Amino acid sequence: MSQRLEVIDPAAAPPVWAALRNEAEAAARDETALASLLATTILNHKSLGDALSYQLARKLGDQELRAMTLREVAQDAYAADPALVDMAEADLRAVFERDPACKGYIQPFLFFKGFLSLQTHRVAHWLWGQGRETLALYLQSRTSELFQVDIHPATRIGRGVFIDHGTAIVIGETAVIEDDVSMLQGVTLGGTGAERGDRHPKIGKGVLLGAGAKVLGNIKIGDYAKIASGSVVLKPVPAGCTAAGVPARLVNCPTCTEPAKSMDHTLAEAVYDYVI
Repeated sequence: MSQRLEVIDPAAAPPVWAALRNEAEAAARDETALASLLATTILNHKSLGDALSYQLARKLGDQELRAMTLREVAQDAYAADPALVDMAEADLRAVFERDPACKGYIQPFLFFKGFLSLQTHRVAHWLWGQGRETLALYLQSRTSELFQVDIHPATRIGRGVFIDHGTAIVIGETAVIEDDVSMLQGVTLGGTGAERGDRHPKIGKGVLLGAGAKVLGNIKIGDYAKIASGSVVLKPVPAGCTAAGVPARLVNCPTCTEPAKSMDHTLAEAVYDYVI
């Protein structure tokens, strides 16, 4: 797997599970020291959901909550809501298509903490919806300990979401993240004080959140907007615009067409006087 397989048309790409198995078979031949790991995590399973439940349990299990119990929890979630596996597949595609360092599906599935933390959150969110809040919060805590990603179980996250690197991601309870969003390390979607209720950002479809970006309060970031690295955003950002700086200002409207997919972090030279 020394060369990256380019995917031009996602609709024409091979099914993720088939591609993942092919990659695992090739990797097991090339690196025999990892053959057992690849067999137990991927090749011994019949579906993406089966493999993912095993992988999450292998990562998250500890002395307090054994891996077998965690796997049963994940399997119950996937059986009750098959859309969770569909979203995991979309998330895998998003990583492969948007991360130039990613050479296949096997890397995020086994190693990328952004992907693994997001899939753990999806199970925790299902538990939260079932009224099993204590176990959901336990998974949040384990995710924070293992992956340095802290997402409240109540947070609603769409499909095709890419969390790059993952370290120091913090997402609050009432935040909403729509489909096809990309974010880098150090992003905070938080509140502005100790108030309760609906207090966290709403991130529109296709938004790109740069490294270290802070979006605070119950504000809307419009579809296909871009938040530059290190920015602090306290007011709404219109759809298709770029916000940059501390405090954030609008840099260009419109920005590039689909910033979350192109991962285009460049900024226009002119900065408007309007402070958002």
